[in-house]
Amino acid sequence: MGDFVRLEVEDGVGVIRLDRPPMNAINQDVVRELQEIFTDLSLRDDIRAALIHGGEKVFAAGADVQMMVEMTPQAAKPMITALQEVYNQFEELGVPTVAAITGYCLGGGLELAMCADFRLAAENARLGQPEILLGIIPGAGGTQRLPRLVGLGRAKDLIYSGRHVRADEAKAIGLVHDIHPAGEVFDRAMELARKYAKGPTNALRAAKVALNWGARGDLRTGIVLEREVFADLFSTEDQRAGMRTFLEHGPGRAEFAGR
Repeated sequence: MGDFVRLEVEDGVGVIRLDRPPMNAINQDVVRELQEIFTDLSLRDDIRAALIHGGEKVFAAGADVQMMVEMTPQAAKPMITALQEVYNQFEELGVPTVAAITGYCLGGGLELAMCADFRLAAENARLGQPEILLGIIPGAGGTQRLPRLVGLGRAKDLIYSGRHVRADEAKAIGLVHDIHPAGEVFDRAMELARKYAKGPTNALRAAKVALNWGARGDLRTGIVLEREVFADLFSTEDQRAGMRTFLEHGPGRAEFAGR
C-alpha cells in the first residue's frame, strides 16, 4: 500500500486508486508506486481484470509541473523513460483493463488512461493533451497512442492546440467508449471489469497480445502471432470447458475457471 496509489481486490478485479490530492498530479513517487502495483498485478493469479480510477472529482490532471520546471535535458530523459516504461507495463498487463474517468484527465493522466483496454467517462470528464501550452509535447506515449485511437488528423488538432474535449466529443472521436453520470461511472466500470474477470483468462490474454502486438507490425507477422497464441489455448481448461459446454448446452453458457 503506497502513499498515493492503492490496490484493492474485489471479485477478481484489481482496483487501482490514484490518491494524490488535489489533482492526482503524477510525480516520481506516483510513478514508483504504479510500477510496484503493476508488477504485483502481473504476478497474481487471483486478479483477472483491472480497473484504474482517480476518485470522484478527477482522474489525473497530468504530470507535476513543479517537478519538471527546472529540469535539464539530462534529467528529463531518464524521468520520461521511467514514465514510459511504467505506462507500457500497464498497457501490457495480461488481463483486461478499464479506466473510469471523472473530471480532468489531462496530459500524463490521459496518457495513462489510453493504456487501458476500455475507457468509461463521466459526463463531467474533460480530456486533453495540453503540454503544448507549457512549451513541450506529450512524452509518455501521447503522440503515439492518441493517433492510433482517434486518427492522425484529430490527434494533431488536440496536441497542437492543447485544448480539452468534453466527454461527448471524446466518445464521438473514439477516445472513450461510453459516457455515464459522474456518480455511476465507477460502478459501470466495475460491472465491465467483473464481466471480463469471469471470462476465459488465457484466451483474453491471448487476444490482447495478438491485438496489441499485431497492430504494431505488418499483417503477415500478425497472422503468425495469432496462429501461435491460438494453438497454445488448446492446453487450457477453459478451452475444453467452453467447447464441451457449447456442444452440450449451446453458446454462452460456459463457466470459466481462468485456467
